[in-house]
Amino acid sequence: MSRQLLALLAVAVLAAAGGFFAAKHFAGGGEPAPAGVETLVGQARPDFRHPDLDGRMRGAADFDGALTLVNFWATWCAPCVEEMPMLSELQDQYRDRGFRVVGIALDERDRAAAFARDLGLSYPVLLGEADVVVTSRRYGNTTGMLPYSVLVDAQGVVRWLRLGALERAELERIILENLPSA
Repeated sequence: MSRQLLALLAVAVLAAAGGFFAAKHFAGGGEPAPAGVETLVGQARPDFRHPDLDGRMRGAADFDGALTLVNFWATWCAPCVEEMPMLSELQDQYRDRGFRVVGIALDERDRAAAFARDLGLSYPVLLGEADVVVTSRRYGNTTGMLPYSVLVDAQGVVRWLRLGALERAELERIILENLPSA
């Protein structure tokens, strides 16, 4: 096996272990982001560039102008899979008020595309492998566990971080607190 393939397999195993750990220890709403990354809240969101499911490169600035939940996930992450339909529903519910979701998958393209299609996700999915791990870390995920979510306001400022599974009631409260008044 090539070194690159071994490195990617190692990342996948670590991320799977992280997803399992998150599912076991952070179920029921997740936990705040790890200590030390709170300083990202109130700061400009980091940039990224990843291909979408059609192969078009998308950057963080493509999503500026709306309250955006950036959700890092993988097809093999059970809590990720469980929360994705809820994220799609929330985007549909609050889209007209300026809320959207962007999923960033730590997965290979065909698997992520089939998965997103089967779930009928209403939000864009970006993907990658080692580069997604780097982006996730830049967004404050120092543990490498999944799922990991970051709420960025319309001006590109990080407003909230969450490691682990999202609870609908809490996420909806956070969304409403950060959307402009109707």
